[in-house]
Amino acid sequence: MKHNLAKEPPSPELLSRLIDDYGLEAVLSTRSPAYKARNLGARTLSKAEAIALMLEDPNLIRRPLVLKGKKAVFGYNAAEYETL
Repeated sequence: MKHNLAKEPPSPELLSRLIDDYGLEAVLSTRSPAYKARNLGARTLSKAEAIALMLEDPNLIRRPLVLKGKKAVFGYNAAEYETL
């Protein structure tokens, strides 16, 4: 099933779990123009701040985000999709 993250952003609870399980670096899109425009690379974000920013601007979530059960793959990675 596909979701448009801009129209249907993940819940704060899901983002929190993904950050806990995979780390903020896996979830946050550091190549996003929104990330660069906000100069987020110069800041150390708390988990709560990062979640609030990703909910405000879903372009900050690394995409595509593929979920299956409790497993997730961030960004395009055909090999990892096969393991799901």
